[in-house]
Amino acid sequence: MSTSKVERLTNLVIGLLSTTQFVPIERIRHDFAGYNESTSEEAFARTFERDKAELRDLGIPLTFGGPSGAAEEQGYRIARAEYELPPISLTTEEAAAVAVAGQLWQSPEMTATYSSAIVKLRAAGISVDDSEMATVLGGTGAAYDAEPALAGLVAAVGKGQAVTFEHRAAADGVTSLRTVEPWGVASAKGNWYLVGFDRDRQGRRTFRLSRIVGGITPIGKAGEVRIPDGVDPAAIVREAAAEPVSEGAVTLWLRDDHAHDLRRRAMEVGPHTLDGVPGKVMRMPIGSRAATVRAIAAHGAHAVALEPADIREAVIDTLRGAAAAHSLGAAVGAESDEEGRR
Repeated sequence: MSTSKVERLTNLVIGLLSTTQFVPIERIRHDFAGYNESTSEEAFARTFERDKAELRDLGIPLTFGGPSGAAEEQGYRIARAEYELPPISLTTEEAAAVAVAGQLWQSPEMTATYSSAIVKLRAAGISVDDSEMATVLGGTGAAYDAEPALAGLVAAVGKGQAVTFEHRAAADGVTSLRTVEPWGVASAKGNWYLVGFDRDRQGRRTFRLSRIVGGITPIGKAGEVRIPDGVDPAAIVREAAAEPVSEGAVTLWLRDDHAHDLRRRAMEVGPHTLDGVPGKVMRMPIGSRAATVRAIAAHGAHAVALEPADIREAVIDTLRGAAAAHSLGAAVGAESDEEGRR
């Protein structure tokens, strides 16, 4: 089945926006869905030229260049600073509509398109920042999964109506009935959150939608709930979901010509060969501990955390978990294949 024009353009924008490096034209032709279906160099060139013109007409700035004058290193990218919109203020009704529209990204088709582009870029050694892509897609991970409570809460916010729901506490897992005046719903760090006034606790509270058990029950009359002046649910959610920032730095070994995203944030200590592989020892600020662990683990054997010990152990645990999940997936796939042959 051929890739539609919309899918091809979406894949191109996601791929070029996901990296700070220039993507070579040959990489676009062979690895980007839609272009790798071209039957010849001429057919690809015609399609790509039309797509570039259309994106520029839409106001999406494609930049051509590279780190040096060598032709093979030249390519395309989309500068995030030129692409992103300035801060936008929405009414309650507009914000509710945007939240519903955002669920379109939950479809398996869109998730597969995004994932395919990112995997191919990383396999080619091109740096991709998932945290930056969250601003494009409205969150990653759990934000793609359908949240049963989302539609009911968005409707309640739009109607100005209080709701009740069963909520499971993060600390002890105990479920309790909550009565809330909803002010807004927003996503951050891959999760959806409700912000509102908790009548039972008599104060503002933030609830993660994945901890809501069962459905949403509207109570009272529509229009009874009023959002206080100056309340910004999105800002409240960002603050609630923010990861703590750690002081200090992590010492890394990075294989030569790999993990460029980590290199840009680090300071070189000196060359070092690890298990016969040439590389360099670097020092990088920790910042968000969880994000740092994820970033190091994403490069597998090409990036090794040396110290501090807790960061090193967290990276190893992350890699072990990924390996275990991969092994389980392979075993399940083999079992399914065996059943299919019976």
